Amino acid sequence: MTDDRPGRGADGAAAEAVLGLRRPDGLQARPDPGDEPGLLDLIRSEIRSAGPMTFARFMELALYHPDLGYYASGTRGPGRDADFLTAPESHPLFGWAVARQLHEVWDRLGRPERFTVREHGAGSGALAAAIVDGLRRSGSPLGDALRYRIVERSRLRDRQVAERLAAMGAGGVLEADDGLPITGAVLANEVLDALPVHRVEGRPDGAFDELFVGLDGSGSLVSLAGPPRDPGLRDRLEAEGIRLAPGQRAEVCLAIDGWMADAAAGLERGLLLIVDYGHPSAALYDPVRGSLLRAYVRHRVHDDPFANVGRQDLTAHVDLTAVASAAAAAGLDHLGTTSQAAFLAGLEAGELLVALQSDPATTLQGYLDARSALLRMLDPGATGRFAVVAFGRGLPGDVPLAGLGFRPPARGGPRGGPR
Repeated sequence: MTDDRPGRGADGAAAEAVLGLRRPDGLQARPDPGDEPGLLDLIRSEIRSAGPMTFARFMELALYHPDLGYYASGTRGPGRDADFLTAPESHPLFGWAVARQLHEVWDRLGRPERFTVREHGAGSGALAAAIVDGLRRSGSPLGDALRYRIVERSRLRDRQVAERLAAMGAGGVLEADDGLPITGAVLANEVLDALPVHRVEGRPDGAFDELFVGLDGSGSLVSLAGPPRDPGLRDRLEAEGIRLAPGQRAEVCLAIDGWMADAAAGLERGLLLIVDYGHPSAALYDPVRGSLLRAYVRHRVHDDPFANVGRQDLTAHVDLTAVASAAAAAGLDHLGTTSQAAFLAGLEAGELLVALQSDPATTLQGYLDARSALLRMLDPGATGRFAVVAFGRGLPGDVPLAGLGFRPPARGGPRGGPR
């Protein structure tokens, strides 16, 4: 194996300009938090006893160790006072638009008495709260049928979401997730990008090495190249027709298959909606892109996964080809793929902003904040270029869903905004 420390080459230097997708404007810079010492000791100990670990194993520990990982505290993640900003955190307008899409799905399913939403990676509950609020504002009868479940790695998130919904008088909407199949919708907003990935690097002979995580003489974490351990890496790249250029680094997420199988198994009838930054495999593995592994900490983005271990988010762009293949294998129908900007336009998010402006309770600053947030959600230079991928099971209708078909929501669905 060869020693190769992660550096700040041309691709890394461009990270701020190209991939700073989840950072709001106007925040004061704060120093890096440093490593989580207990977690770093645990990782070093495992490497010393078992040898270099796959990057997927490192990423699993760094993000999801139950006590020391990035998401374990329940305080890190999205938010203006945390490390990055997601669309639901930036303004409820995003959730209001999703509420419109959920109403249409509920209507197509024949308006069942119980319509359950299972949200993966619910975080602080921003999306859940906005969906409930959006249904209320529009007067949608789906509000009476709605039940909400969350799937989170952090045990503290359940309480946070429950408290947030209770504070708005919607505590009865949330129920424990028993894992049984639901009729309704499965939501995953910026979830798949944080699934653990393997790192690979092309070789001159057309094969590739896997980049493992090891230790140098001083005990610092370093990348070590060697033969791939998991044959699934070769199978994935061959199935997608990908051949890495010599020296080209990339990420392969084998965890997509298991995640999709579990998510699909939990959906009896309805919609599975994924919102994330990603590309079809041909574009994802274009040598021009290089590695798309990034770290987010205190609203800054960089390319060193070994900094701030356990205290920074780690993400990689999603392989949309792998997502579609996994969904097909799980028996889901592909309903469509679009951009976040087109999704919100199809659901007439601009109309929601106009309604907010017309509401006497809206202050000028409140309107300006909402407009700024919506512009960012629509801007292809910001989060507007995120992919929105929809799958269904037993969902009637030959016409595309509103968010996929660039048309107004179904007649009788939630329209307008605040009353």
